[in-house]
Amino acid sequence: MTGPLISACRLERIFTMGSERVPAVHDIDLDVIPGRLLAITGRSGSGKTTLLNLLGGLDTPTSGTVLFDGRDLSKLAESELNALRRHRIGFIFQSFGLLPLLSAYENVEIALRISEWKRVERKRRVEECLDMVGLAARAQHRPYELSGGEMQRVAIARAIAPHPSLILADEPTGELDLATGTEIFNLLKQITRKEGVGIVVATHDIAMSQIADEIRQISDGTFID
Repeated sequence: MTGPLISACRLERIFTMGSERVPAVHDIDLDVIPGRLLAITGRSGSGKTTLLNLLGGLDTPTSGTVLFDGRDLSKLAESELNALRRHRIGFIFQSFGLLPLLSAYENVEIALRISEWKRVERKRRVEECLDMVGLAARAQHRPYELSGGEMQRVAIARAIAPHPSLILADEPTGELDLATGTEIFNLLKQITRKEGVGIVVATHDIAMSQIADEIRQISDGTFID
């Protein structure tokens, strides 16, 4: 692919609170390029999470468009959106979102079960992804036996396992110390190169975002220079 994976044009999302209309995101134009790490920076409440939800088809814009491979997400049926999220989009969260009773291996494998990978292919891919994030030796450990940085690495392995085209990461270093957070950001950048995936990271940490290929700053729901 030579063009953008995602193109957002004149994107706006307005929430209604009583009689008041609150623009959470407005006048957003954005391209997400495969093989590049894009950081969206801004303080809490600036619109970062709303923007990620719109890019991932988890929310529908009030106006404007989000094109994923040229397809308007707002015009897709729910079944088509579910298939897109299962196979083409990976999600990484601040709180890791791991299943506590499953091992690191099983937490990654579940993404491939949902995507209906065959057993032999699942085993190969899980091992490959855990090795990619440096956790091959911790495959059988459960989340409570892992550090915060290790849990986020498992979450990253789970996100990349089905070979998605896009990964959306919402404050992935928010619960980590500076050194560990820097490691995670560097890992994400390496993955963009190795997997050819486009990654969008929402972060309040401007210093951390310097690792990204591109930085866009959002304030009060719109990009600023």
